[in-house]
Amino acid sequence: MTAPRRPPEAYVHGIAGPVVIVPARVCAWLERHAHLNEVRIQNRGADAEVDAVLVALRVAALTWRNAATGSPVAVKPEATADLNQWLSTTQAADILYITDRAVRLAIAEKRLPATQVNGRYRIAREDIQHFAAAKAAQAA
Repeated sequence: MTAPRRPPEAYVHGIAGPVVIVPARVCAWLERHAHLNEVRIQNRGADAEVDAVLVALRVAALTWRNAATGSPVAVKPEATADLNQWLSTTQAADILYITDRAVRLAIAEKRLPATQVNGRYRIAREDIQHFAAAKAAQAA
């Protein structure tokens, strides 16, 4: 399900004009954590090539997110969000095949983003997919 760990050089192609290949999961991560979608909207029309690349990154992110979570929309970290998109630490542990304590440790170490709602952690399905992919890449 996840690609093996590759060195940075594996993502750069071309000699005359280097091109960087960005996996769809990384596009989704950038969109969620680096606010890439906001950058795309704020800089729309400034440079045609930049516009095209940012749109391509958006399409890749939406495609990956839809395949990984069943929805092209990233959930917002709010208590009123769709509860099917948010999981408890126990549910996350079952999906990740680790213990509830290991999930809470990953949250405490900021390796797994989570939101506290009424004193309980809630984890977005997309963040679980990112965490699983990163964990698999480390094991490879």
